[in-house]
Amino acid sequence: MRTKPKFLVLCGDGINCERETANALSMAGAATRTIHINQLTERATLLDDVQGLALPGGFSFGDELGSGQILALKLRHSLHDQLLELIAKKRAVIGICNGFQVLVRLNILPGPAGDRFLTLTHNRQNKFLDRWVNLEVEQSSCCLWTQGITSPFKLPVRHGEGRVVVAPGSEERWQQLVTKGQIALRYSSDINGSYQQVAGICDPSGMVLGLMPHPEVAIHPQTVSGTTDHQQWGAGFTIFKKMVNHLLQI
Repeated sequence: MRTKPKFLVLCGDGINCERETANALSMAGAATRTIHINQLTERATLLDDVQGLALPGGFSFGDELGSGQILALKLRHSLHDQLLELIAKKRAVIGICNGFQVLVRLNILPGPAGDRFLTLTHNRQNKFLDRWVNLEVEQSSCCLWTQGITSPFKLPVRHGEGRVVVAPGSEERWQQLVTKGQIALRYSSDINGSYQQVAGICDPSGMVLGLMPHPEVAIHPQTVSGTTDHQQWGAGFTIFKKMVNHLLQI
């Protein structure tokens, strides 16, 4: 692909990080269009002409019934088949924080579709976390958004329900995710009780990434907590740039 890959960035219904996400993708070399969820549910064909979809962070529907639950139900009712088709075509999808929660509740992550055996729930501290954290890229991961990123690096977290939990008796299925390289990111330390300190998961293709930290606000090194060097870009930028570069090469 020689032209800029096109991304749709969702907004509305309580999503509140669409501007930062669109800006990050644009700076990484993508062409972005920010679109209200209702516009997409009314015209699902808008997905036909894009190479990527971003589900930004926020508090969709005020986190009623659980973070991301109502938005996931809305998308399942209106766009489920179209989203599965998008993924089958190996299009890029990123779900950040609330977007990650939505992808899990849609059972798009970890994928492929089957009985859900993991979810995201309240932090072990039972309180909202708003802080910068150190992250490690899982070196064996198949995730195309994170491959080759130098660890550790810092991103902010801003969530109350960011703890990955696995259903009792599902340890073997979890190990299959690990074996397939679907664990993309881990916290360097245990910040919220997330299972095996997992911060991000991808689908088997490596094209769909869900993560609780916010890369879209760590684009410039000046905004990254504790940065003292003079690097041109923050760690968050690299995540978006990796995928845009991949799309430009296919």
